Amino acid sequence: MAFAMFWEILWALILGFAISAAIQAVVSTKEMARLLGDDRPKTLAVACGLGAASSSCSYAAVAIARSLFRKGANFTAAMAFELSSTNLVVELCAIMIVLLGWQFAAAEFLGAPIMIALLALMFRRFLSQRLVSEAKRQADKGLAGRMEGHAAMHMAVTEGPLLKRALSPQGRTAISHYFVMDWASVWVDVVVGLLIAGALGTLVPRGFWDAFFLSGHPALAKLWGPVVGPIVAVVSFVCSIGNVPLAAALWNGGISFGGVIAFIFADLIIIPILDIYRRYYGMRMAWFLAVTSYVAMAAAALVVELIFGALGLVPTARSARALETAITWNYTTMLNIVFLALAALLLIRFFRTGGPAMLRAMNAPADHGTHSHTHSHPHSHTR
Repeated sequence: MAFAMFWEILWALILGFAISAAIQAVVSTKEMARLLGDDRPKTLAVACGLGAASSSCSYAAVAIARSLFRKGANFTAAMAFELSSTNLVVELCAIMIVLLGWQFAAAEFLGAPIMIALLALMFRRFLSQRLVSEAKRQADKGLAGRMEGHAAMHMAVTEGPLLKRALSPQGRTAISHYFVMDWASVWVDVVVGLLIAGALGTLVPRGFWDAFFLSGHPALAKLWGPVVGPIVAVVSFVCSIGNVPLAAALWNGGISFGGVIAFIFADLIIIPILDIYRRYYGMRMAWFLAVTSYVAMAAAALVVELIFGALGLVPTARSARALETAITWNYTTMLNIVFLALAALLLIRFFRTGGPAMLRAMNAPADHGTHSHTHSHPHSHTR
């Protein structure tokens, strides 16, 4: 079942990662800290846009956010960047449409800005300058998390018109490197998410989910779903886009519409990420981020539930495609063949242009990964 689910979403993953790689290849991260110097609404909007153009890997997003904070970015803006990196990216939208339906993707893209706005308001009200200063001192220690090399690499082509940059030899090389790097960042989470989703779909009785998600009490279920969704995410240990197959299994099991959205929001408060927050910013800030993020995620998901319910856009059928069990010759197979060919072309360029060395440095400490992957390797201009 896990492989059948993977086959169902493969083309969407390749398409999403290819588009994300193309965006990253022409958007430089070097100026981000300068652009994110305060927490004004305009700055937070810029942070969301930059995050959407970044990697969808949760660990990479957390590492990049700390890097921005250390370089002078406002802490709230850095967190807005981090949240948008995992909630407003193309690959997430693609896989949600395939597995859950367009309504869930639309709810995600409406709810994420609401969540970020709520978090920013809580930061303004409750985040003291003293706590930010403590976090800055801890961040400047440079303690290792995960994907530090990923966060430190600068491969974007920034000179010339946008299309010319993307199609240039350097641009094509950068696209291939970002494409492989993003796959390497999230494949474990995708596999774990698929395996857990398959296990839940086959081993857990439907009656358990009905009772746990209060399916027999529709009004209460709408309130309970956003509350319990993030908690399920925290204990699942699955992050990045790997939690979408699991979200599909939960939807089939009876969780509310808003509960699905809250569950997907919560990939940045799973236990491994919270431990990285502790190392990056200290225990007090880790707890502050955990509590405020949870409240913002649950509240934003509830708002989305109410909006989509009022508009009649909440799906009535619980038939998410995560439970398909057979591979057949259909449009999915044809799309997979087309996009596997695209992936093969990107892989060929990756291996021809020094990609394996970059990949080895991806999870190294930042000071090891910063210098050697800025398009200075000898094959980066291969045509």
